[in-house]
Amino acid sequence: MASWFQTLNKRFRFTLGGATFILAFSAINAVLYQLPLYHFAFSELDVFTLPGVLAVSTLFVMVMLLSLLALFLVALISQRLLKPIAMFFAFGNAIAIYFIQTYQVVLDKAMMGNVFNTNTAEAGSYLHSAFFLHIVLFGVLPMWLLSRITLKHTSRLRLAAALILSLTLCIGWIYANAQSWLWIDKHARKLGGMIMPWSYVINAARYQTEKVMQTREMKLLPDAHSTTQSKTVVVLVIGESARAANFSLYGYARPTNPLLAEAGVIALRGAHSCSTYTTASIQCMLAHIDTSSTLIHSYEALPSYLQRSGIDTIWVSNNWGEPPLKVGTYLRASEVSQDCQGSGCTLDEGMLTGLAQRIAAAKSDKVFVVLHQSGSHGPDYFNHYPADMEKFAPVCRSVQTQDCSSEELNNAYDNTILFTDRMLSKTIAMLRTLPDTATLMMYASDHGESLGEHGLYLHGTPYSLAPDVQKDIPYIVWMSPAFKQRKTLAAEAALSQAQHAHETIFHSVMGAFDMRSDIYKPQLDIFRDAASNNMVTKNK
Repeated sequence: MASWFQTLNKRFRFTLGGATFILAFSAINAVLYQLPLYHFAFSELDVFTLPGVLAVSTLFVMVMLLSLLALFLVALISQRLLKPIAMFFAFGNAIAIYFIQTYQVVLDKAMMGNVFNTNTAEAGSYLHSAFFLHIVLFGVLPMWLLSRITLKHTSRLRLAAALILSLTLCIGWIYANAQSWLWIDKHARKLGGMIMPWSYVINAARYQTEKVMQTREMKLLPDAHSTTQSKTVVVLVIGESARAANFSLYGYARPTNPLLAEAGVIALRGAHSCSTYTTASIQCMLAHIDTSSTLIHSYEALPSYLQRSGIDTIWVSNNWGEPPLKVGTYLRASEVSQDCQGSGCTLDEGMLTGLAQRIAAAKSDKVFVVLHQSGSHGPDYFNHYPADMEKFAPVCRSVQTQDCSSEELNNAYDNTILFTDRMLSKTIAMLRTLPDTATLMMYASDHGESLGEHGLYLHGTPYSLAPDVQKDIPYIVWMSPAFKQRKTLAAEAALSQAQHAHETIFHSVMGAFDMRSDIYKPQLDIFRDAASNNMVTKNK
């Protein structure tokens, strides 16, 4: 075997000049790693007409142009970098193509945010035997072939001449077929997320740039003060990938919210997320301004603001993606669930372990709790609820969601919603036990989820292109009698400000604590009196 491999290594050796290597790799990249791009073009264009042929050809030339420009510039700096960069691109392209083809994702800045904020456990949930076979064929094998190439040094003058000639030919073609730009411009955002490797390289750089800007020292918000001294506990549960379309509280035919329906909750209508991925959505939830268009802002988040304002703040997380926080208590679910008893202890319900005791031990009469769920994160929905919550069957037990039937996929997803229903009802039951305290639970998902509609799965589709199921979210409120009485609401119909759910959370939590400052916006406080009614009430 060793001698066979040595013979293979000796036979597969090539010597190429720098310019030839760049041209060859750019051409192979434009053919081998752009299948989703061409598939989309073929589905949108009549490729048996001249305009269709010219549009697809122009896409090919564009991909070539981007690769030629980047690699020639690298070669002008150092030709030694060409092979390592080409090998990196081959491996990265293989991974990217797998996820695009399997889950129909678009590798824009939002999706790269998902990638960077996926932990090891989440990453493992995507692995499948088909993934490894794909990586070997389209990643490892091309990397090995690239390693067998010996680069012959080419003068910078010849490289520059080849660059100028290549650019002239490519730009000339694009200019001559300017009519194709009408179609390309119309679909620019989607096309940009499919061009390998520039979709993930450029958007990863964009995301990380914004992330670095975000980690700058936080600007303190204006000091806040409380207008009452009453004992108050507010629990904010941040859901994960839960869509309103599968909540029976919003009219879904299946009974996915039986316990919440009995608990006296209010499900706000018309709620939608700021973003389709976790990091941006949580930032928006916890910001006093609309941050849906950027990750770049340097104001302290709601939990940090309340902690600094004298409210004991507890953050318990079974997920990732929160902004920088300065809170009294920050705990991972794995830290608090060791003493938990029950079928859901290793999942979201474990976050409730000892929570009542932590609230009772707080030094302040006002306590803010955030529970960040793993919720309905896919594609391994079957791993996000305990066995005793599998009420809908059969279920999809594969991370290759497109290999499952629609029924199996929806069954698995609905079981995660049913488990969230139980977790939220237990949260309410815990709040009911707190004596002489006005208590409130708010639940809002970070974004929705696609379950195969329009060929899309998961989330993270660019917001302007995302279907409603990735944006329409459940936004649910439960109030104790003491909280209702203290707020002296004219009617529960006063909870009507849900046109942009995530924007209202910061100011509504402030309103719940009767906190006021220069940045408080009463029009975004859902607990203020209002005449209109924009929700469905499920009260017992």
